Amino acid sequence: MDYRTEVLVKANAKRKYNPNVSGFLALCARNYCYILKWLPDEAVVNDNWTVKGEFGCLNVKLIENTKYTQLIDISRELPTSYFFKPPSAQVRIYHDAQLAEVLTSQQIFRLKPVYDYPNFYMHQSDEKYQVNAFLEDLLKIGRLQIINPI
Repeated sequence: MDYRTEVLVKANAKRKYNPNVSGFLALCARNYCYILKWLPDEAVVNDNWTVKGEFGCLNVKLIENTKYTQLIDISRELPTSYFFKPPSAQVRIYHDAQLAEVLTSQQIFRLKPVYDYPNFYMHQSDEKYQVNAFLEDLLKIGRLQIINPI
């Protein structure tokens, strides 16, 4: 292979994905702010409540409550369908860092920071960022009203 061909091959080679850590942390901080609007201070483990907005309802359950973190399950009810499952995610809320991060979503039980592509499950290289961005979209349900508060 001559020098020109080698340069063209290297130029066309797919670049390895490098995560944007500051962008990811900013996304997690925005999610924390959205969640904080309706997260009760006096919640205890296994409490359930519904957050209603202009664009739908979110069902929330507190799974774990520690001094600096909480683990909640967020789901959205949709009409029954055979083609897709309603969106749901387990979210870890870090009160000391003021961040909220998706730990599990749908059938993904442990999100890696970066995936090689292609991979067996066909996750995108930035799957973790995309799942957290989807959570942000879920949390933007409009003007809030808490139903069945604690």
